[in-house]
Amino acid sequence: MKHYLYFLFCLTFLVSCSKSGNLTVTGTVKGLKKGTLYIEQLKDSTLINIDSLVIDGNPEFEFSLEIEEPEVMYLHLDKTDASGYDDRIPFFAEQGTINITTSLKNFEGFAAVIGSENQMHWKEFQNMNEQFNDKNLNLIKASLEAQRNSDQEAILAYDDSLQILLQRKYLYTGNFAATKKNLEIAPYIIISQIPDANTTYLDTVYNKLDKKIQKSKYGKQLRALIDNNKKGK
Repeated sequence: MKHYLYFLFCLTFLVSCSKSGNLTVTGTVKGLKKGTLYIEQLKDSTLINIDSLVIDGNPEFEFSLEIEEPEVMYLHLDKTDASGYDDRIPFFAEQGTINITTSLKNFEGFAAVIGSENQMHWKEFQNMNEQFNDKNLNLIKASLEAQRNSDQEAILAYDDSLQILLQRKYLYTGNFAATKKNLEIAPYIIISQIPDANTTYLDTVYNKLDKKIQKSKYGKQLRALIDNNKKGK
């Protein structure tokens, strides 16, 4: 009996250790009965699976991960109970607990992510960025209509409006990063949204970042981008 209890204790200890980590990702995929969820990480421009979980009846999930620093990861659903499409939810992972709630029918669009400070500010930026994208799309549609009507004056006016809108987006993105200079989201939105901005402007934003953020994964990528631009690469 003592040997059995000892074996049970060791087994429990091993299981608990296997689930240890500094990041816990929990959540629910409403409507999901069967499928596989993956946590993916971007390395060298390639998404790789770092953990997986088979869903069989229970739509709730939990991952325990060990991460070195905050970075964008992806929750990927490989569905086996539907003939439609696979989906990915990007989220800003950081130490602590992150909860993702979504649905099978609209996996990415319905997703709500809470628990990450970087994620909260990323969502704030995305909301504003969507407004820029909507305005840009409307201006492009109007410009195409002007081209069909051979209205040169309108075409030039829309081109000017598009350029002004682009400058506003670049300015907003840089200012947003500067106000979040102590978070990893700052260099990330620069390299993901305005990597082709003026090199001097990128350098100015980079120099405003906290030293810790400059040494982060995305801080190093931003520094490399600036250095390559200066070399003409």
